[in-house]
Amino acid sequence: MPASVPPEPISAAALAARHGPGYRNRVLLTVMIGTIASVLSSTIVNVAVPDLMQHFAIGQERAQWVSAAFMAAMTVAMLPTPWLLERVGYRAAYVGAVLLLMVGGIVGGLSTRYELVLAMRVVEGLAAGVLQPIPSIIILRAFPPGEQGRAMGVFGFGVVLAPALGPSVGGLLVEHFGWRSIFFVVVPFCVAALWLARRYLPTTAPGGLPAGTSGKPLDALGVGLAAVAVLALLNGLVALHDPAPQAAWMLLATAAVALGLFVLRQRRSASPLLSLALFERRAFTMGGVVAFTYGMGLFGSTYLVPVFMQTALSFPPSEAGAVLLPAGLVLALTIPLAGRLADRVRPAWQVSAGLALLALSFVAMGWVGPGTALAWLAALTIVGRIGLGLTMPALSLASMRGLAPHEVPQGASAINLLRQLGGAVGVSVVGIFLEWRLRLHGDAPGAALLGFRDTFWLIAAITALSVIAAWRMHDPRDTRAS
Repeated sequence: MPASVPPEPISAAALAARHGPGYRNRVLLTVMIGTIASVLSSTIVNVAVPDLMQHFAIGQERAQWVSAAFMAAMTVAMLPTPWLLERVGYRAAYVGAVLLLMVGGIVGGLSTRYELVLAMRVVEGLAAGVLQPIPSIIILRAFPPGEQGRAMGVFGFGVVLAPALGPSVGGLLVEHFGWRSIFFVVVPFCVAALWLARRYLPTTAPGGLPAGTSGKPLDALGVGLAAVAVLALLNGLVALHDPAPQAAWMLLATAAVALGLFVLRQRRSASPLLSLALFERRAFTMGGVVAFTYGMGLFGSTYLVPVFMQTALSFPPSEAGAVLLPAGLVLALTIPLAGRLADRVRPAWQVSAGLALLALSFVAMGWVGPGTALAWLAALTIVGRIGLGLTMPALSLASMRGLAPHEVPQGASAINLLRQLGGAVGVSVVGIFLEWRLRLHGDAPGAALLGFRDTFWLIAAITALSVIAAWRMHDPRDTRAS
């Protein structure tokens, strides 16, 4: 019998000719829905942690791994994503990741053992790690430079709206349908993403080449070293909370050694997971610094603000949530406008302005006291979220605009990886520093307020320092007016 002939690869140009001028927006919608599903699976499960603890009779130290396991798996999965795209193409990689996410949600929701729930969180995290860098790669290739900011803004609107509304929707689901509903909520988004991907995503690899033609092997040792470094780092930061931190320092030392070996491996590998040559460009290196700091500010403040309002200001959870919801909605509305602005002004300047607003909001939060009105708290949170909104769409443009087309996949993965790592480190650093400052202030009047004040100012200082890095992202060849 004659050998079967593989189907002809479907390129983005062929799909654009078939679907007309609106094709690019349909591609944007496709990758946005899949990413919304992954973001929902990341954030919405946190509201179900108390129910999980009660249902499986576990403590906080085990329950927190439903978030930590997802974050670790997601971070590690970002590194081999460029290789995966070259090997199987956009459509197969995207469809495979969405299917994996859907399986994780369904099996996790049906699980009768906590170990299986945890395993499905790892599965979901791996899928999310593949999905996260794809939109940046698609946007930077499908849209011309003058429209990339708008596309990033539209994409960011959908992605940020999900976690803004997620806790509120998740609370209602848990209250009326139980913790299992939290896992099932991603399924309709995954079904929609699969249908759209079959119609609008090319089967080719980045650059329009047929999938699998590069012949690059997967650097499995590099992936293993990265996994050891990430897991040791996250576990080490968590262990710093223990009264005897010897285990924490051993884990952090392990993370440092694994990271050093990973860097050495990437320098010597013919097919590195992460091309260290990217960091020879000042704009990209500074963008990596900003991405890490941005992650620290975003995730650290998301953790700190509700804890501050409930423990130091004695607000009930419903009022604490009411403060955060308007800020989340304002953030979602800011991003599309910021995306359009990034097409008109220098992205590095826009990132600097956004970080400055974020730092200012943290400084102001340090002066909040028991008599502060709820509306003023909401206003301060909104200022910070506007700063985040200005930063998000411009960051990818400023850091990756000077990269060659073949470098974009690795650049997008690296920026997302650094932002994710920054978030993980930010939450742990905030928790450790807050605990230390509360213990230092002891029983002094207003000790809790003083401890939170110091922690807000720490985040403000870190964010303010990152403005220097953001300013140095500027490409002198960028002639757009400021």
